[in-house]
Amino acid sequence: MSTLLSVQGLAKSFGAVTVADQTSFDVEAGAAIGILGPNGAGKTSLFNLITGALSPDAGKISFAGADITSASAAQRCKMGISRSFQVPQPFGGMTVFENALVGATQGAGLRGHEAEAHVLDVLDSTGLLPKANARAGTLTLLERKRLEMARALSAKPKLLLLDEIAGGLTDAECVALIDTIKRVHSEGTTIIWIEHVVHALLAVVEHLIVIDFGKKIAEGEPKAIMESPEVKEIYLGVEPDA
Repeated sequence: MSTLLSVQGLAKSFGAVTVADQTSFDVEAGAAIGILGPNGAGKTSLFNLITGALSPDAGKISFAGADITSASAAQRCKMGISRSFQVPQPFGGMTVFENALVGATQGAGLRGHEAEAHVLDVLDSTGLLPKANARAGTLTLLERKRLEMARALSAKPKLLLLDEIAGGLTDAECVALIDTIKRVHSEGTTIIWIEHVVHALLAVVEHLIVIDFGKKIAEGEPKAIMESPEVKEIYLGVEPDA
């Protein structure tokens, strides 16, 4: 496999608060990577740096062999980087279909029947097709989480970033969401997933990165990482309910 995303020496601070401390890692095309860390560790800030919502103080980000460190968020989206947000942010007055259509037209650059057909496929794969004409503001939490994923997938990403998409769901809803994420990954989309629901994360990813106070402290195979004393200490000695 080839390297799709390369993060090298990434640094970002807000005054005395460091959210990225010389962070480096590579993501191979087709991989499913999990990112763990306590609240305030810098996980979402890392996503913001990768997607272009934040500019780094130092370091380099490469995507598909191109240096994107100075690229805008819109440029990165069109190149194939898409994300969901921890708190769903749909256009509440628009339908589910219309929300996803924004991703297809503005992210993937599709038009007309091609855009519409792509959106219908995405809604079908994320379980939202029956809700296509519903206003996004009327959806349940699980449906809004699915819409976050659908909007991101509508942009035809090579790399999908998921930010705590399982948070707040019931066990049954979490299982349904895991099945959807597994299906998306099996179709070839590279995934980086930040998640506090550890058992959900471990059901999908094959590689873990752990960060704390903006610094990468561990990386490797999930079972070995979760057995690491340093990782156990961060999680107050509580092992995952795998």
